[in-house]
Amino acid sequence: MTAMTQSAMLEPFLIISSTATDVGKVRAVNEDSVLNRADAGLWVVADGMGGHQRGDFASTLITHTLQNMPAPCGGAALMAQVRSALTTVNRQLLDQRHSDHDIIASTVVCLLIAEGNFACVWAGDSRLYLCRHGRLSRISSDHSIVQELLDAGAITQEQAVRHPRGTEVTRAVGAAETLRLDIRQGRINPQDYFLLCSDGLTRVMDDNEIASRLIGDPATIARDMIAAALERGAPDNVTVAIICCMSSPPDDVDPEE
Repeated sequence: MTAMTQSAMLEPFLIISSTATDVGKVRAVNEDSVLNRADAGLWVVADGMGGHQRGDFASTLITHTLQNMPAPCGGAALMAQVRSALTTVNRQLLDQRHSDHDIIASTVVCLLIAEGNFACVWAGDSRLYLCRHGRLSRISSDHSIVQELLDAGAITQEQAVRHPRGTEVTRAVGAAETLRLDIRQGRINPQDYFLLCSDGLTRVMDDNEIASRLIGDPATIARDMIAAALERGAPDNVTVAIICCMSSPPDDVDPEE
């Protein structure tokens, strides 16, 4: 397991965040990629697809491109840069294809924080959750076959958990000529926790358990979530990013660490 913890002042909040990723118990290659740019107010989880390590290439291209963005000035600039970067990666991945049936793509979910607001930008079934006062809300909505069946009332939530088409997504970076991103925004409250994750976590952990774990130190939460997934067989790569928004620095935390 690889992990990274950062803290940064993003007025009016101190943000403490930790990320972790693991190949899991079944896969040979970790095709997930995660980015922690607390200083810029940006966190990303990408889950690659395509096989033969091309999924790894796709997800890593997303996070490396966003890592190398110049530091933005303000929320509007951050949003514009993220959308532009993902559009560029979409074109680069399409250019890597050998045929129309070739797949080199990745889901992506991004959390942006600036000026007391948050925004979620995503394509695919990697998720963003918000836990506020112990109540969990899913900010993103899966771009997937199963979600479409759920929305149409064709299957129940219980049937969705083990549906044979559970891994099929309807959007991803690199999957189509035009990248379609969804965006949701809101205000941040003190003590809000955000969780970004690949479906390697949500395949083995339901929303009730996720909510019960989103309290305390982000690094401990991240490690414990990965450990729980591994204990349950971790059939896929598993990646998490935990972000806690605090109203002021506690006495034992240095925002410059």
